[in-house]
Amino acid sequence: MTLTADRGEASSAPNEDRRSPAHEPRRSWASSQPFVARPTPFNRPEIREGRWTSASRRYRAVVLCSDVVVAAAVGVGVTFALGYAFSTVALWLAGAVVSFVLAIAVARGYERRRLGVGVEEYQSVLMAGVLVAIGLVVVAFTFQVDIPRLGVFLGVPLATALACAGRHALRKRLHKRRVHGQDLQRTIVVGDPATASRVAMDLTEAAFEGYMVVGLCLASAHDEAPLSDLPVLGAVADIAQVVVDHAVEIVVVTGSILSGDALRRLSWALDRAGASLVVVPDLVDVSGPRITVRPNTSLALLEVEVAAPKQRLVAKNMVDKVLAPVLVLVSLPLIAMLALLIRATSPGPAFYRHERIGIDGRPFTMWKLRTMYTDADRRRTDLMSGSDGNGILFKLRDDPRVTPVGRVLRRFSLDELPQLWNVMRGDMALVGPRPPLASEVVMYEDEVHRRLRVKPGLTGLWQVSGRSDLTWEDTVRLDLRYADNWSLVMDLSILWKTLRAVVHPRGAY
Repeated sequence: MTLTADRGEASSAPNEDRRSPAHEPRRSWASSQPFVARPTPFNRPEIREGRWTSASRRYRAVVLCSDVVVAAAVGVGVTFALGYAFSTVALWLAGAVVSFVLAIAVARGYERRRLGVGVEEYQSVLMAGVLVAIGLVVVAFTFQVDIPRLGVFLGVPLATALACAGRHALRKRLHKRRVHGQDLQRTIVVGDPATASRVAMDLTEAAFEGYMVVGLCLASAHDEAPLSDLPVLGAVADIAQVVVDHAVEIVVVTGSILSGDALRRLSWALDRAGASLVVVPDLVDVSGPRITVRPNTSLALLEVEVAAPKQRLVAKNMVDKVLAPVLVLVSLPLIAMLALLIRATSPGPAFYRHERIGIDGRPFTMWKLRTMYTDADRRRTDLMSGSDGNGILFKLRDDPRVTPVGRVLRRFSLDELPQLWNVMRGDMALVGPRPPLASEVVMYEDEVHRRLRVKPGLTGLWQVSGRSDLTWEDTVRLDLRYADNWSLVMDLSILWKTLRAVVHPRGAY
């Protein structure tokens, strides 16, 4: 057994922690025995069987069955609608199921890391729908096969939508189980005391993401975690042994406690221990789609996207231009009815317009249904001292300027409907940060100006995350996260969550 310290881990300043006091004898992470296999109360067979590694196989099987049922149901429905014979129905059914499930597999929709959290799972299903549609068109053109247009233009989108809905339902059930302590991945966090404690707290609070932090590995076995009650299971040198002793599935490494060479050697040890390695980057709020590995023959280079590609901007604008007129037509009767109600219950115009700041600091006139009495702006100064807002934003939970009808409109965000006109004009987008007042922009600190780099939105992360209940710091963090990482899939996800936020309003006043 190799008991010498890893030359790679101890060769540079950031990795002096491998020389710090540890619980176990030092074993090389590159050796064939980086740990001692031994029974402990934490790695009993029943604990290992209860890990997400095992549960994920069952969950993946359920997801696969859901996709098969969806493809089969849509295939049967389309073929019967077209009046085909039973033999033709059976042929179409088999083709629909195989092609749809195979396309999802090609789009990596059954990978364990994509199941249950994040938007990548839905992206895989959407990509599968596109692949199936393209495949049908290619087959029809190449082999002169008469493929019904109903199957391409109705069947494929319907199957894609139902598959996403099925996965969403399964995901909600999984999240509920995780909140109750089931189907979690046993996790340890590695780093300096402050950073490791903060990351461990974040993972514990977001239990639905599937991490159960069982302890920490800090620079020294004698260190304490200042922000967490979690036990310190060992030092950096003990990671591999801790993984085996505690049946750990995920090792989360934070900060710069290990260099690239040390991380590489740690991955070798975790390969033998059967755990995954996750690194928390020093880059703040940068999501996966912005990070790519640039091809290089001698060195792996990590490239961070600093600006959204033009094609993504074009796609976002197209969605706004297509959806906004449709939503205007659908909501026009409701807007007219609410406008009449406003005029009938309080003196003044039905609509309220105000100057707001748009993309790159350009002002524009924003429209809303009036929810306050006409002297609201004049009375604002007198009420400033009682603000319930989150710092820069001025808000009152019981604002005396709001009309009785206005309270209902605000609760369900109906007063925002006229902003669809701003979306059609190009001043706003369906999704984006809230449009600020000029007086608010004047008080912005340096980094907050970044939120003006994208169009303000009718809805956004702030609206589906608590609205006025958020602190100013949380509002800024969400807006900057959106400005840095927005995508079409994120926008569609926010629009979907907005519907739920309107039905179950929280933080709206």
